[in-house]
Amino acid sequence: MHVPPSVATSPSDRRPSGPGYPGFVLWLTGDPDADALLSSEPLALLIGMVLDQQIPMERAFKAPFDLKERLGGSLDPAAIAAMAPDDLVEIFGAKPALHRFPRSMAGRVQEVSAAVMDTYGGDTSAIWTTAADGKQLLANVKALPGFGDQKARIFVALLGKQFAIRPAGWDTAAGVYGETGSYRSVADIDSPEALTKVRQFKQQMKAEARAKLPNPG
Repeated sequence: MHVPPSVATSPSDRRPSGPGYPGFVLWLTGDPDADALLSSEPLALLIGMVLDQQIPMERAFKAPFDLKERLGGSLDPAAIAAMAPDDLVEIFGAKPALHRFPRSMAGRVQEVSAAVMDTYGGDTSAIWTTAADGKQLLANVKALPGFGDQKARIFVALLGKQFAIRPAGWDTAAGVYGETGSYRSVADIDSPEALTKVRQFKQQMKAEARAKLPNPG
C-alpha cells in the first residue's frame, strides 16, 4: 500500500523511512506478522477497521491475519463475498472466535467485501486512490457497510497519519482525529506507549460521559 503520486500534498509529506513507504510496518497488534499484513494488504486493514468495535483494538486488527489463515492463506474480496454466509460465520466462530459477535461481524465483513467488488472492482486501495480530495475520501469510506461517521473519520485519519495518504483536505475530513499530536484513536498508535495514551484518553472520555448521566437517586 504505497502513496499514489497524486495524493502526496508536498515533498515534506514524503517520508522515505516512514508510513506509506517500503519497509514501513504498522504497530497495531504487537504481532509482527499481523502488523505486516495490515501494512501490505489493503483489504486486511479495511477488515481490521470493520472489526474494531466492542473488542480490544489489538484483537480486532489481528483478526484479518487469523482470517487469512483460516481461508487457506488468501484474503480475496471476491471469494469472501461469494461464500455461503453460514460458512463464513463458522470460520469466524471457530475457537478462538475472531470477534465477540462472530455472526454479525462475519456478515459485516462479507458486506464490505461485496462493496469492494461492486464499487471498486475488487481493488480495496481504490477507496482512497480514486479520491480527488479529503471530502471525497470521507464519502467513499462512509459509503461502505459498517462505517458510520466516526469510524469513517478515524479511518481517514489512519490513512493520513500512518500511510501518508493525504489528498487535499484529508485532515479536515478526519475532524478531531486528524489533529497532529493527538492520542484519540487507532490512527495515533505507533508504539506501545502510544497505545497506552490512546487507552487513557478513551477511559477519560468514558468517565466524563458517565459523570454526565443523571443521578438515579
